[in-house]
Amino acid sequence: MAQPKITVLFYSTYGNNHRVATLAAEAAEAAGAEVRLRRAPETAPKEVVESQEAWKAQLEKMQDIPEVTPDDMAWADGYFLSSPTRYGNVSSQMRAFIDTLGPLWAEGKLANKTFTATTSAQNPHGGHETTLMNLYTTAIHWGAILVPPGYNDPVKFEDGGNPYGYSFDAGGLDETGERSVKFQATRLVEVTKKLVA
Repeated sequence: MAQPKITVLFYSTYGNNHRVATLAAEAAEAAGAEVRLRRAPETAPKEVVESQEAWKAQLEKMQDIPEVTPDDMAWADGYFLSSPTRYGNVSSQMRAFIDTLGPLWAEGKLANKTFTATTSAQNPHGGHETTLMNLYTTAIHWGAILVPPGYNDPVKFEDGGNPYGYSFDAGGLDETGERSVKFQATRLVEVTKKLVA
């Protein structure tokens, strides 16, 4: 059976989605995938980032993780995206990168690849579901194959129950959430294996 290639792509301001992406990458590798862990480039002005110590520290912490390129998307058989919510939508940093993928999309190089996503927000009604649905709408335009977690593991009845993808309040990633992320990444790999076999 062919080894699936998974790009785990995230944006993180304060570290929440960085942690999710790291867990997802580890779980995907454990499930038999070749993984590229990548971060969306920071697009906020330097003076804005540096005005918040936690934001500045997180950006410095991620410097060893390569910034994503279109090649990382063309290379992969499947995608795991993690982005915080911004006003009920995907972070502008993630969106800015996605918006550069028109040429790959036009060539059909994003089609027939698996896609799943996770998110975080400041509170339970801060846009969890709308952010995931916005990401999935993008994937549908690509012709990607959605692989949401659904309720296919008991952990989904413990983690807040979002069938679209794991979501959590900022700072609230606990052991149950970690199990949920690992389940979602593993499910992505399992489905992708069937497609690349």
